[in-house]
Amino acid sequence: MQPTDIGRLVSLADPRVSPDGSLIAFTVTRVDLDANRYRSAVWLAATDGSTPPHQLTSGEHGDSQPVWSPDGRRLAFTSRRSTGSDAATLHVVPIGGPGETVTVCERPEGIEQPAWSPDGRHLAFASRERTGRYSDGDDERARPPRRIDRLWSREDGTGWTIDRPRSVFVVPADGSARPRVVAGGPYEHDGPAWSPDGSRLVTAVPRAKDWDLDLIADLHLVDLAAADAPPRAITSGRLSHWRPAWSPDGATIASLAQDGKLLHSHTQVVLTDATTGEQRVLTADLDRQCAPQPGARAPIWDGDHLLFAAEDRGDVHVYRVPADGSGPAHRVLGGTRVITGYDQAGGVLAFVAATATTLPELFVRDPDGTERRLTSVGAAFHDAVPVRAPEYFRVPSPGGDGDMDVWLVKPDAPADGGRLPVLLSIHGGPMSQYGNAFFDEFQLWTGAGYAVVYCNPHGSTGQTEAWARSIRPPEAAEVPGTGWGGIDADDVLAALDAALARDPQLDPDRVGVLGGSYGGYLTSWLIGHTDRFAAACSERAVNNVESLEWSSDAAGFFRHEFGVGHLDSPEVYRRMSPISYVRDISTPVLILHSEDDLRCHVEQADQLFVALRLLGKPVEYWRFPEEGHELSRSGSPRHRVQRAEIILDWFGRHLGGRRPRITWDHPSRTP
Repeated sequence: MQPTDIGRLVSLADPRVSPDGSLIAFTVTRVDLDANRYRSAVWLAATDGSTPPHQLTSGEHGDSQPVWSPDGRRLAFTSRRSTGSDAATLHVVPIGGPGETVTVCERPEGIEQPAWSPDGRHLAFASRERTGRYSDGDDERARPPRRIDRLWSREDGTGWTIDRPRSVFVVPADGSARPRVVAGGPYEHDGPAWSPDGSRLVTAVPRAKDWDLDLIADLHLVDLAAADAPPRAITSGRLSHWRPAWSPDGATIASLAQDGKLLHSHTQVVLTDATTGEQRVLTADLDRQCAPQPGARAPIWDGDHLLFAAEDRGDVHVYRVPADGSGPAHRVLGGTRVITGYDQAGGVLAFVAATATTLPELFVRDPDGTERRLTSVGAAFHDAVPVRAPEYFRVPSPGGDGDMDVWLVKPDAPADGGRLPVLLSIHGGPMSQYGNAFFDEFQLWTGAGYAVVYCNPHGSTGQTEAWARSIRPPEAAEVPGTGWGGIDADDVLAALDAALARDPQLDPDRVGVLGGSYGGYLTSWLIGHTDRFAAACSERAVNNVESLEWSSDAAGFFRHEFGVGHLDSPEVYRRMSPISYVRDISTPVLILHSEDDLRCHVEQADQLFVALRLLGKPVEYWRFPEEGHELSRSGSPRHRVQRAEIILDWFGRHLGGRRPRITWDHPSRTP
C-alpha cells in the first residue's frame, strides 16, 4: 500500500433493516482524492441476496443516516443538498412504490440521529440551534463577542457550541411545516427516541444545576402535548447515559451508561423504569466495554432481550442479554473480527464486519446461525492493493496481573537478506483498543518495508475494568493506579521486546515509535525516559497534562480522569507530563499537529517543539491547517496522503525504510 492508495479506500456503515426484514439500507463512503472530499451514498440490499445491492442516492451530497418508516414504505436520510455550504437537509424517499423524494427540512447546522414517530407522521432529530448572535450574517467580525459561562463550550470538529447548543426537533415527515424545538438549549442533547405511543421522547442530556461540572447526562422525558413544559428528568445519580431506546411496551428504557464520576469505567447496558427511574445494570458480569468505537449504538430490543456490542481482546462482538436480569449476556456474533454496525428487524440480524485484512462488508445472520455476505464494496481496493495479515500473540504484563494482546505485521523479507526496521505503534484513548479490523496505517508502514508491532497495554479497553483503571495516578482517591507513563509504558516496551525476541528478522537497532493523541503522549513520554528508539513521531499529542486541563475542549474533564484536580495537586499533573522530561530527550522527533485541534490544542505541540529547539535537539514540526483531532481518520484526503508521506519520509531517513515518492513541495522530496 502506498500513500496515494488512501484514495482507493471505501467504507460501509450504519446498516438498517426494514421492518419486514426484506431490505437493508446502509451507507457507503468513498475517498475522492482528486476532488479532495468524501462521497457517501445510501444503498439498499435484499436480505435474501436475490438481487445485487444497488445505490439508492446519488452520493454527491454526503447522504447518510438511513432510517426506515414504521411501515417500511419510506426511508429517511440526511444530506447536504442545499446551496449553503454548511446547510444540512433531511429527506424522505419512497421505497417499492411510486412517489418523489421529499425534502422535509433544511437546517444551517448538521442533522443527527433522525427517528420516525410510531405512526410515521413525524420525524425527530438533533441539530444545533444558533442563538441570536448569528443573526448579523456570516461576518464573524461583525458579530458581538461570545459570552462563556460554562465549561464544554466548544468541541473538536464542531467548533464553538456554547452559542449553538444541540437541541431536539420534531418535523412533519411530509415537510408541510417547519421543525419545532421540543428540547432546547443551553444543553447538549443526545437521542431522541420515541415512546411506543408517540406521546413522548426520551433524550439523554445533562440539565442539572452546574451540569458542566458534574458531567452527568440523565434521561429526560419530553411530553409532546405540553409544548412549554421542560424535559423531565427520570434519573438523577452517578450514571451518565446516552443512546436510549424504549421497550416495546413503553414501561422501560434501555440505554448505554457509565459512571460519570469515575472515569476508566466500562460503559454498561442499563435498564431504567420509565415511571419510577429505578435502574438495573444488565452487563456488569460481562466486565467488558459495551460502547465500542466504532459500533456503539442504542441497545436493540429483541422481545424480552436486548442486543448490544462489546469489545473483547481486539474483537468487537454482538451479545444478547435478558432484560429482566435473569441471566448473563451470551455472544450472538463472534469471530476474529470487529463488528462496526448492526441492526435487527423482521427476524433478520444484519451487521457490518471487518477483519485485519478486509475492509468492512455487510452480512446477515440466518436463524440457523449461518452467515451470508451481501456486499463486496472493498473488492476493487483489495484487487489493487496487497494486504499483510498480522500475527497475534500474548505477552505477560510486567505488572503481573495478566497478559496483553500483541500483534506483529511484517512486509516481505529484504531482498539482500537483511533485517527489518521496526515501528512500535501506540493507540490513542487511552480507553480504546487496537483490534482485528483493517487499519490502513499498518498496511502503509509495511508497504514501506517496516515490521509493525502494536498492542493493548494497561489502560486499554478490551479487557476488564480493572485493567482499564490501572493507569489512574496513585494520588486518586478512588481506585488508584500507576498513573499515565507507568504500567502502560512498561507494557508497550514489553510488547516490543517480546516481538524482537520471537522474530530474528526484526532489527533491534532500527526501531521507531509513533502514536497519536494518548499514543502521542506515550511516544513523547518514552523518548524522555529511554534512548532505545532511533526516531519518533509524536502526533496530536498530550505533552503537558496540566495545560491540557485548561486548553482542551474537554477542559475540566481530567480531574475525573485522574481522580485529582490540577488546582489542588499540580505536581501530579507535572510529574505525568512528558514536557517535564524534555531535557532527557535525545531521540530525533517528528511532531505532527492540526491547527484546529480542540481536543489536544496545538499549544501542546508548540510546547514540545519550542523546548526541543531551544535545547538544540533534533526535531521537525509540521502543522496542518483547517484540520482537527481526527486528521488521520477523516481529515481532507490530500492532507491524509501528505501526512503519510511525511511520516514515511521521516522514518525512511532515520530507519532506512523505503521513502515515498512525493510530488508536492516537501523540502526533502525524492525525485
